[in-house]
Amino acid sequence: MSEQKTPATSITPDPEVIYTDKRRVSCDGGGGALGHPIVWYSLEDGEAECGYCDRKFIYKGDAH
Repeated sequence: MSEQKTPATSITPDPEVIYTDKRRVSCDGGGGALGHPIVWYSLEDGEAECGYCDRKFIYKGDAH
């Protein structure tokens, strides 16, 4: 009788969430040379999610 093996389940960490008082942010994956191309996002709607690394940017308003 042959053994049936199940694939290993990998645990993926939750994407990073960055709170900012800027209305325009850039993301490069945070990994230096191992990151991704720089992309820019507008936070006019209050938040944006990077299409490469799923990092989430949330506008928190003025920090005064």
